[in-house]
Amino acid sequence: MFAIVRTGGKQYRVAAGDKIVVEKIAGDAGSTVSLGDVLFAGKDGAAQDVGGLTVSAEIVAQAKGEKVIIFKKRRRHNYRRKNGHRQQHTILKITAIGDHKAEQTSAPAASAEA
Repeated sequence: MFAIVRTGGKQYRVAAGDKIVVEKIAGDAGSTVSLGDVLFAGKDGAAQDVGGLTVSAEIVAQAKGEKVIIFKKRRRHNYRRKNGHRQQHTILKITAIGDHKAEQTSAPAASAEA
């Protein structure tokens, strides 16, 4: 099952078990958040009802993006301004979409090869 959710002014296509990077959401690493603004949901090629559907996610980390340099210059006027910015992000791991939870990935069993 997948869903399209809106957070931070952007839309993301998510499925259970996915990791996404979104605009900063308040919370510490390990805490869970609920994304309630679900725009569309589907399963096996068919659309699902999104009424009351929520996507739950776990905050993996709070991070910063790449540095963006802003440089302004006007020719022949001795005008130069240099500025930088690093956007704050939240890394989320989608744990469940509605009642569909992500499958736990267990460690592969050691095979005995002779």
